Amino acid sequence: MASAKKPTSLEKASLEAHVDLCQLRYEQLDSRLTNLEEKVESIHQDIKDGNQSMAKVIITSTGTIIAGLLSTIVVILLKFS
Repeated sequence: MASAKKPTSLEKASLEAHVDLCQLRYEQLDSRLTNLEEKVESIHQDIKDGNQSMAKVIITSTGTIIAGLLSTIVVILLKFS
């Protein structure tokens, strides 16, 4: 993490210089926050996509297990009939 920047001697002497430097600092902060928001949104979308994919896998697996159990039951019933 970046350390806090101390005011320069120019800033201490001139309010206009201080205001200009603060504006630059806030623009940099805004840019960094925007980048961070984009990355968080990307991670959020990846998680949502992963959850949807996982739900499809669970549903498919459940269907396969049920089909296997039903076919086993049918084979047992046909064998004892």
